[in-house]
Amino acid sequence: MVTPLAPTLHRMAIELAAMAQNGLTYSTDHYDADRYTRMRALSAELMGLITDAEPAAVEAVLALEAGHATPKVDVRGALFDDEDRVLLVREARDGRWTLPGGWADALDRPSHAAEREFAEEAGLAVRATKLAAVYDGSVHNGHSPAGPWHIYKLFFVMERLDDAAPVAGLDGETSDVAFFALDALPELSTARTTAHQLRRALVHTRDQAEPADFD
Repeated sequence: MVTPLAPTLHRMAIELAAMAQNGLTYSTDHYDADRYTRMRALSAELMGLITDAEPAAVEAVLALEAGHATPKVDVRGALFDDEDRVLLVREARDGRWTLPGGWADALDRPSHAAEREFAEEAGLAVRATKLAAVYDGSVHNGHSPAGPWHIYKLFFVMERLDDAAPVAGLDGETSDVAFFALDALPELSTARTTAHQLRRALVHTRDQAEPADFD
């Protein structure tokens, strides 16, 4: 159950999970390894207190991670038409709207990851022309207590490469796609995209010399 303490507990859980992962990565003593494994379990229990997830399921996800713990990277692409309307896709999972995007894959260049996600979710060939922002998702997108990861969000300005019509659902993750005026937005999936981030993306689209936003 989400409580007013959820963001604080979530931050504590993520820090514990990262410490446990780093400890298990670098420790050579089996007693220390046992302690770090217990620390990971405590992190999962904390997350279970603020979500509906079973601690064992959360711990199983955490146990899949290896190596030094670092934030995960989410990429988003912003495309505006001549009327300053932004292209959004509807997420199949929650029925809300967001900029096309998702996790960057290993060996991806950040801009190429955003272009690929855009093509998969909106059916359009695009090119990233500018990095508009690097945001801490916990600060700007209310990720607490959405999941066990700390996430950096990269927002790119996009330009179209052809006149094809947008198509949703090519990857099974989106159910609709449309352009919206910023003063008439649908319900947003705010863990992915906020209205403020859309307004900033328009600023960067209009002015390519605008310095990138960053935390």
